Amino acid sequence: MPSPSQGDEPAAARERLWFAFLRILPHHALSRLVRAITRCRAPWLAHALIRSFCRRYRVNLAEAAVGDIRAYACFNDFFTRALRPDARLWPVEPETVGCPVDGAVSQIGVLDGGRVIQAKNRGYALIDLLAGDGDRARDYAGGAFATLYLSPRDYHRIHMPVDGLLEGMVYVPGRLFPVNVPATRHVPNLFARNERLICHFATALGPMAVILVGALLVGGLQTVWAGEVAPSRGRRVASWDYRGRNIRLKRGDELGRFNMGSTVILLFGRDRVRWLDSLLAGDQVVLGEPLTGAPPPAAATAGTQGGR
Repeated sequence: MPSPSQGDEPAAARERLWFAFLRILPHHALSRLVRAITRCRAPWLAHALIRSFCRRYRVNLAEAAVGDIRAYACFNDFFTRALRPDARLWPVEPETVGCPVDGAVSQIGVLDGGRVIQAKNRGYALIDLLAGDGDRARDYAGGAFATLYLSPRDYHRIHMPVDGLLEGMVYVPGRLFPVNVPATRHVPNLFARNERLICHFATALGPMAVILVGALLVGGLQTVWAGEVAPSRGRRVASWDYRGRNIRLKRGDELGRFNMGSTVILLFGRDRVRWLDSLLAGDQVVLGEPLTGAPPPAAATAGTQGGR
């Protein structure tokens, strides 16, 4: 949905009406329907959907590891397609944070204590995003955050922004509102209300969280170590402790993927990373693109933080 220009009241009113309507829709039922359709292996349906999608979003198949749409058994296989190994470059400096996805910057900056910016004049509580985990919220209070939006045309695998040791994972059930720019303006506490998967890592830059946020019509959230975690049959918060399992991922390794598209949120502790000044809300970013410059002194002298 295009964003209304400032002062365009009719467009703003239409947006408000649309999001009021979205509040009463059966988010999970619609997403289950899309999940079934996108996994249908009937060639006539799968290939028709892929061709239509490529035309609508002008997908660059030259970047895909497999460029022939007939090689994909279903639409979801195409949607989560791999890139050619040489399609993206990563920074040379080992502690530079690389962009974990292709997408756009929704918001980026420093946490206002325990508040995360969602949109202009709108924010939400960090502890709500982290499902009430006060210890983790203290790890990131006053730290750095980046919210990265993946549009339908983007590559939909998520990669590690820096080397990390997996410490834990938390699945948080919730709604499935859209996560585009209009939604950030009209849905209060959007990212703390939607279904999400929180992955906690120890890194040379201190604790890091990579949060996969579900959205309307997203058919699943999955990681390379646990497979598909959402959608879940349960509606309760679930957590996994991976300390002692020695699951290490290098920067650039695949972390997980969205089965249909959504948003990734990165969190780092106070004074651990310094986002590039050139990065602004609305900027397009690509996988591996540097997000940080030289680390602050506190981060530069810190070793890898172990288990909590």
